[in-house]
Amino acid sequence: MTVYYADHAWLGGEATEAGVVIEAGDGRVTRVRPGVAQAPPGAVRLRGVTVPGLADAHSHAFHRALRGRTQRGRGTFWTWREQMYRVAARLTPETYHALARAAYAEMALAGVTCVGEFHYLHHDTAGRRYASPNVMGEALTAAAAEAGVRVTLLDTCYLRGGFDAPLEGPQLRFGDGDAAAWADRAAGLKGDGHARVGAAIHSVRAVPAAQLGTVASWARERGAPLHFHLSEQVAENEACLAATGRTPAELLGDSGALGPLSAAVHATHLTPGDVALLGGTRTGVCMCPTTERDLADGIGPARALADAGSPLSLGSDSHAVVDLLEEARAVELDERLARRRRGNWLAADLLRAATRDGHAALGWPEAGAIEPGAPADLVTVTLDSVRMAGSPSDALVESLVFGATAADVREVVAGGRHIVSEGRHLLLGDVPALLADAVAAVT
Repeated sequence: MTVYYADHAWLGGEATEAGVVIEAGDGRVTRVRPGVAQAPPGAVRLRGVTVPGLADAHSHAFHRALRGRTQRGRGTFWTWREQMYRVAARLTPETYHALARAAYAEMALAGVTCVGEFHYLHHDTAGRRYASPNVMGEALTAAAAEAGVRVTLLDTCYLRGGFDAPLEGPQLRFGDGDAAAWADRAAGLKGDGHARVGAAIHSVRAVPAAQLGTVASWARERGAPLHFHLSEQVAENEACLAATGRTPAELLGDSGALGPLSAAVHATHLTPGDVALLGGTRTGVCMCPTTERDLADGIGPARALADAGSPLSLGSDSHAVVDLLEEARAVELDERLARRRRGNWLAADLLRAATRDGHAALGWPEAGAIEPGAPADLVTVTLDSVRMAGSPSDALVESLVFGATAADVREVVAGGRHIVSEGRHLLLGDVPALLADAVAAVT
C-alpha cells in the first residue's frame, strides 16, 4: 500500500478539501480521508492541489507533427487537411510508434492519464494491409504503455473521401474496402490492463449510409465506446442533406449509432433538432476548443447540448496545444463569446468533463475520481507558479480551471504508478528531445 498526503484535493464537489490522505494498493484507491491536519509518517507528499487523472477523449497522435507548420498563412479546414495528409503519407509502424510515444509522454506531463486515440491510419502507403493487419494500432497501444498512460484505441472506419468521392492518395491508407472488412480487421485488436478497444465512424462523409449500422452494431455487441466526428463543417452538413435528405445527426440516429456509449466529436454546426436528438439519446459530446479555433470551425453549442442531456468530455484533437485545463476553460470562454454572458458553467462541471465524464466516454467509467475502487490516478498542480500564486483556498477549483496550465502540473500518478515527478517524466526522461526526433523523422 502507498499513502499519499495531498495538501488540497478535489473530491468531486464544488470546492477542494484540505489535508487529504489517499491510500492506494494494487493500482486502486482503497481509502480517502479528508481533513487530516498532518501527513502520516512515510506518506508521499503532494504539494499543491490534487485532482483525478485527466482524460484526453479525442487525439490524433500523428497530428503532433503539424504543430507550428499549419499555423502559417491562411486557409480553411480543407487546406489544413492537405498538410495533414502529407505527414500521414510518411508514417511507418516504427515512426508512428516513436511519435505517439512522445506525444503521449507530453500528455502525461500535462496530467493526462488516459487518452482516446481516434485511429484511422491502418495500412501501408498503397492501401494494402500489413502482414500483421493491426500493426499500426498496436504501435499506438505500445506507445501508451511506454508513456505510462491508459489508452482507448478507437479503431476508425474510413471508406471514402466524400459522399461522391473514392479514397485517393494518402487516404488509401485509411480504408478497408467496406465496413464488413473493417469489422473483421478490428476484431483482431485485443485490450489489456492499460488498453481498451472501441470503434469510430470517421464521419458520415467517410462511411456510406448503408454501412454505418455495421460499425454501430460492432460496438454495441461489445459494449464498446463509439465515437464520430459530427458536423464539424457547414460544407459537410450541406453535402449530407443533399445526398441523404438528413442531417449527419439524423443519419447516425437512423443507423443506430447514437446512445450513452457514443460520443459526437466537435458537434459544431447543429440544428435545434440535432441537439434534442443527441441529448435525448444521452449521446456524449467531445469538445476540442483549441482545435476548433485553430481550424476556424466555429463554436459548438456545448451548453445547449449539456442541458439537453449530453455529457461533456474534452480532447486535444490536433495537438495544436496539449492542455486539458485550457480546453476546459475554453468551453466556458467560447460560450461567453457566443452568448455574451458569463458563468455558463461551474468550474467543477468543467473539471468533471476533463476527468470522470472523459473517462466514461472512453469506456473507463470506474476512473476519473478520487474515491475507493477507482484507479489511483492523481495529478497535482503547484500553487507556487506565477499563474497559481495567491489562489484563495476557498476558490482553488476556479483558480485551477481558469488560471493554471499544463506547465503547472508537478506530479502524476497513473494506476498507482508515479510517472511524473517535479515536472519530469520518470519513464522516458527527456520528452522534448523525443518529440523533436520523432517529428523530424516524419516531416
